[in-house]
Formats: sequence, C-alpha cells, structure tokens
Amino acid sequence: MQGSTQPGAQVITRGPEASRLMRMILILNREVEKQLGRELTVNSTDLDVMQHLMQSGPLSPSTLAKRLGISTAAVTVAIDRLVNLGHVSRQPHPTDRRRLLVVPTPDSSRRAMENLLPMIREVDALMSLYTEGEQKAITDYLAKTVDILERKIARSASTAENR
Repeated sequence: MQGSTQPGAQVITRGPEASRLMRMILILNREVEKQLGRELTVNSTDLDVMQHLMQSGPLSPSTLAKRLGISTAAVTVAIDRLVNLGHVSRQPHPTDRRRLLVVPTPDSSRRAMENLLPMIREVDALMSLYTEGEQKAITDYLAKTVDILERKIARSASTAENR
C-alpha cells in the first residue's frame, strides 16, 4: 500500500510499524473471512452468525441479533438460509421449552475448521520463536489493542443507541 493513491491509504502507511501491521492484519483477516464465506457458500451476515455459534456454542436467535447488532427479523432470515444450506439447526432450549437455540451442524463446523485450522496452527506456532519476555510483550500489545477495539465498538454502539 505504500505510495498508493487510494483515499485513506495514507492512514494505513503512517505510524509505528507494529500499528501499521496490525491494521494490515485486520484488513487481511476480513479477506480470509470472505474466502471462508465463499468456501461455505454464505454471505457475510451468515458467516458472522456461524462465527458466534462456533465460538460460543448454541445461542438463541435474540442473542445472535443482539451480538450482531441486527433485528431479530434479519437474524431469522440468516438462520433460515443457514438451515437450508445445512450449516445450522434449530433445537429446543434444554430448560425453556418456549425458546429455541441455533446450533452449528457438525459437518459445517468441521468444514470451517478444516479451512482455518492450518492457518491457526501456523500463527500459534509463531509464538515459540520468541522468548518468554517477548511473548509477554506481544501478548500485552495485543491485549491492549483488543481493549481499544472493544472500547471503540462500545462507543459506537452507545452513540447509535442515543440517536
């Protein structure tokens, strides 16, 4: 991106190298997500639903809607698409018969993990190249970056609620 004339390109190339690389990781992560979506034949909203289910386990449609910041009607449409594609199923809630849970299918989870696991393992293995002190510094940097991103999301959500 160095020397790019695209609007906003200067923002990506300025600042400390570690920060620039973090921004590139965020951009590249989105590209990896797009590739996974194509592999699983789902759109970005459907992939977001699947990611929450694979990270958290079965969730209710209302919980998914809240996490994604979309209406329950929109999440219902996404769930319908995912059910039709065989990626998720609706199952009764174990303790509340009035509620349903959305559950990723084993085959869909397996396909996603087969796609991502080699990359995850490779990234995880990188840490063994660093001393314990370097690992702590990397972890500290990443933890503080996560905190900054979470605060940004919370501020944006708060601003949207106050409109």
